[in-house]
Amino acid sequence: MRCGEAGAAGGFLLPRGVLLLLGVCNALSLEIKASPKVQAFIGEQVSLKCSFKSSSPITESLTVDWTYRPLTGGQMETIFHYKSLPYPTTAGKFKDRISWVGNVAKGDASIALQSPVVSDNGTFICSVRNPPDVYHNIPKTVLIVTERGLSFQLTSATLLSILVFLPSITVVVLLLVRMGRKFRVLKEKKKCGYKKSSIEVSDEPEHTETGNCLGKFRDWCLNCMDTDEEDPY
Repeated sequence: MRCGEAGAAGGFLLPRGVLLLLGVCNALSLEIKASPKVQAFIGEQVSLKCSFKSSSPITESLTVDWTYRPLTGGQMETIFHYKSLPYPTTAGKFKDRISWVGNVAKGDASIALQSPVVSDNGTFICSVRNPPDVYHNIPKTVLIVTERGLSFQLTSATLLSILVFLPSITVVVLLLVRMGRKFRVLKEKKKCGYKKSSIEVSDEPEHTETGNCLGKFRDWCLNCMDTDEEDPY
């Protein structure tokens, strides 16, 4: 008989006994904790965490049971049982995909699911009994399996490598671009031949162009005078 049923049955006869019985039930209760929601990716192992705390010493009578119900509804099915040794299910959709990763001595009743698929989405319930502690809360874990897609996770080492090598790669690229420009300039100079620099041009006398103009003007005047002398009166 459960504690609640015993209390209801004896409530009319032995009120003090009911209170005493309820106090004993509370002392024998187990506390179980589990993650309310777990995210998993297709094909990648996922752990379903479950921890418990018992007021009684751990014995070989301790049992762990995991049950599963699809998100679409349906009957609950037992997919894992533990009693001294793990006994994963040997039938159904989880056959050969459930493994024991817990340690009852440390209050750990976790399991792992290999190669999860979208159809595994559902509710998982972890139940622990450690006689005389057999009454406990019922935590539920909802598993959501999705495709990873193009997303990825950067580890700290990868992120550090990117931060260190990215500036170096940028500097090398800039140097190569600058060297390429210099090479093109030298190649163009070889094709066009040697040209005087602006310094060499500035060293020439500034009055050269003016002198040429005056010389041309003088020659024109002399030609005019010669022409006038040859004309008859």
